[in-house]
Amino acid sequence: MSPVPNVLFVSVENALRSQLAEACLRHVSKGRFNAFSCGMPGRVAPTVSPVALEVLHRAGMPIARLSPKSWDLFRVSGPTRMDFVISLDAETASEHPAWASQPELALWSYPPLLWTLTPITNRERRAEQVLLSLQRRIELLVSLHAKVKHRSELRSDLRDLAYM
Repeated sequence: MSPVPNVLFVSVENALRSQLAEACLRHVSKGRFNAFSCGMPGRVAPTVSPVALEVLHRAGMPIARLSPKSWDLFRVSGPTRMDFVISLDAETASEHPAWASQPELALWSYPPLLWTLTPITNRERRAEQVLLSLQRRIELLVSLHAKVKHRSELRSDLRDLAYM
């Protein structure tokens, strides 16, 4: 495992759920993890969702480095090898590529938030609920990581966090 583990959050468009997760891990881990996010090639949003930016701003989490990216940036072996890849929906969990570093994989499934035709306040409320759920899982991940020597020791815990 890297001295500072690399975590990649994957969702279809990389506009909302995975951006919330990336920002939350950066905020909660205070440098003990490197956080990244990505989406499916050809379906990546052009910008981060304004709903995500608003919810993160209200939560006091940094938004400066957030941007939608394709998982193609992370597939090839390079300077950033992932230790953990967490899919945030079943579609990406079943379709993502084989990762070069053979990271530990998990599915923390959340419903899509962008395709709803609800008023913006309802979307923000749902995004806040997702952020709170992610924050609980991420806080536990950070805490559990402090007690292990190798990423494989977190395999079951990482997957079990999906059932919270």
